[in-house]
Amino acid sequence: MILYTPLSQEEIFPQQDEAIANRHCVVFQGKSMYVEQKEDGSYQLLQLLSTDPEDFMNDAYSPGTILS
Repeated sequence: MILYTPLSQEEIFPQQDEAIANRHCVVFQGKSMYVEQKEDGSYQLLQLLSTDPEDFMNDAYSPGTILS
């Protein structure tokens, strides 16, 4: 079966609750993002949620970036 969707695999087939308890949708610098809170309190960008193609060209919004 093929699913044509903008959702990530984790959103369609969720993991256990404790594995995703640290993940949140936030707005940072006017951009919507899906982030994960780390043990030290910082946030790591998992997914940029934008309809503007130029946002994806900005290295500051690439997946894995630590947000301060």
